[in-house]
Amino acid sequence: MFPIPKRVFLTRGIGAHRQQLSAFEYALRDADIEQQNLVSVSSILPPQCEFIPRDTGVAALSPGEITFCVLARAETNEAGRLITAGISLARPKDPAHYGYISEHHGYGMSEGETSE
Repeated sequence: MFPIPKRVFLTRGIGAHRQQLSAFEYALRDADIEQQNLVSVSSILPPQCEFIPRDTGVAALSPGEITFCVLARAETNEAGRLITAGISLARPKDPAHYGYISEHHGYGMSEGETSE
């Protein structure tokens, strides 16, 4: 059984390249998580999970470590196409309850529209 996460942080990255895999690599570098083995999980924020700043979270990671994440990813092969991906975090007032992390993927939306 895997351990239940005790801390969580949010990060973001943007990558652009004619090859989708390279663009994804650039986005991981921009997000400062390119050295992690990312494992996507569904969207439950565990009870008692502490929200920490990005810099603190990145500093706690080791290269090659298995890192669980909720990943929002969008890609296209259309030049100039506006695409978007975002994460939303819903934390309960009572930290003894679980919360949600949800991802959104879209196109043709501004950053403000995505954040709504």
